[in-house]
Amino acid sequence: MEEVTEAVTNLNISETHKKNRIQVSNTKKPLFFYVNLAKRYMQQHNEVELSALGMAIATVVTVAEILKNNGLAVEKKIMTSTVEVKDDGKTRPIQKAKIEIVLGKSEKFDEIMAAAAEEREAAAEADEHN
Repeated sequence: MEEVTEAVTNLNISETHKKNRIQVSNTKKPLFFYVNLAKRYMQQHNEVELSALGMAIATVVTVAEILKNNGLAVEKKIMTSTVEVKDDGKTRPIQKAKIEIVLGKSEKFDEIMAAAAEEREAAAEADEHN
């Protein structure tokens, strides 16, 4: 029983630690959903962890590159591994590649985000006057 309690305690610690993790799927959401979500997570937590399995890895890499190329993020850590995943119809688990990319706010993050917000406000005001 002690082992179970310890496992639950450890689980809770890791769950609260991962409030800034985005698990990316290559089918469920458009690319810029993840880009914008990552920006919000960086505003709240100063860093974001992007995680994906298999075919979704390309999406994670693209999201990270968009954020870096726009001057919003800096790469902190990249981890690759292989995980066993049980497919519904199959009896044996299959191996899937996994990537985790940790991005931190760039020095100009707040400046760039503020400028983008000002642009949106100016565009909204221009729309009201037309």
